[in-house]
Amino acid sequence: MTVAMQAQALSKSQCTAGLRAALRILDKWNATGEQVCKILRISRSTYTRAGQQDADWAVSLDADQMHRISFVLNIHSALRLIFDNPENLYGFASMENHNAFFNGRSPLAVMAQGDMISLYETFRRIDALRGAQW
Repeated sequence: MTVAMQAQALSKSQCTAGLRAALRILDKWNATGEQVCKILRISRSTYTRAGQQDADWAVSLDADQMHRISFVLNIHSALRLIFDNPENLYGFASMENHNAFFNGRSPLAVMAQGDMISLYETFRRIDALRGAQW
C-alpha cells in the first residue's frame, strides 16, 4: 500500500485526533497561529475549528498534512526522551540553536518556513540528539 493510499484510508476522526494532538504540542512550544498553519499546511479556519472543543467537527487531511503531523509528534517524542524537565521539553523548540543547521534560529522558526525539507531536517537533527543515527 502506498503512502497516499494509507492516508486515504485514515478516517476523519483519525485525522482530527492527530491534528488536535499536534496543535496541543505546537501550543506548548509557543508557536503562533501563523507558524502552526505553515508547519502543518492548514488553513487559518481549520486551525481555528480544530482548536475548538466541538466533538462533532472532523476534518479530512491529505498525505502531506498527515506527514507533517507525524513529524511534530515524533519531534515531541524525541524531546521527551532527551529532556525530563518541562522547561526544556516544551521550550527547546523556541530556543535559539547555534548548531550549523539552525545557525542561531530556533527549531520552530526553521519548521515555520513551511517546506517539508525544513520540517524533516529539524526532526532529523533533534532525533540525533537522542542518539539516533541517520
